[in-house]
Amino acid sequence: MQIRILIIGLFIGFSGFLGCNSKTPGKISQTETNSQKMTVSVETLQQILDAFNRHDLDAIMEFFSDDCSFDFPRGPESFGQRFVGKAQVREALAGRFKGIPDVHYGEDRHWVSSSGDMGVSEWTLTGTTTAGISLKVGGCDLWEFRNGKVTRKNSYWKIIER
Repeated sequence: MQIRILIIGLFIGFSGFLGCNSKTPGKISQTETNSQKMTVSVETLQQILDAFNRHDLDAIMEFFSDDCSFDFPRGPESFGQRFVGKAQVREALAGRFKGIPDVHYGEDRHWVSSSGDMGVSEWTLTGTTTAGISLKVGGCDLWEFRNGKVTRKNSYWKIIER
C-alpha cells in the first residue's frame, strides 16, 4: 500500500514538473495557499523562537492570529496573567523585552502534534532585568494553532535558584 501511495505521489509530482497541470504559470490556487497557511512544524516553532531572540515584535506577531491569547506564567490567576488579541499580546511582549532587555531563549527543543494544531517548546530563558537581577529560568510553551497561526501560547516557568 505504501509503495502504491509513493508511486502515485511521484507521478503527480513528476507530471506537475512536466507542466501537465491546468494552473496558469506563476499563480497559486486558493487551495494551495490555504494548505500552506495550515502547515505548522518544528521549524515553525524554531522560527518563532528566533524572532523572540531577535526581539522582533513584527515578526513574532506575524505568527499569531487576530484572536490569539498569551498566558504569562505569573499573574493574579491560576493561569498567570492572560493577554487576549494581537494588541494586548504585542504590548505584553514589548513589556518583557523592556524589562529584560537581553532576554534570550536557548537550549530549546520543539514538538508538534501529528494534526499540526498543537505544539510544545522547551527552553531556558536567560537575561538580566532592568533592576539588575540575573535570570535563568527553565520553561515551556504549550502552543495551539488554527490555520497555521498561533491562537494560544501558554507559558510555564521553573525558577532556577542559585
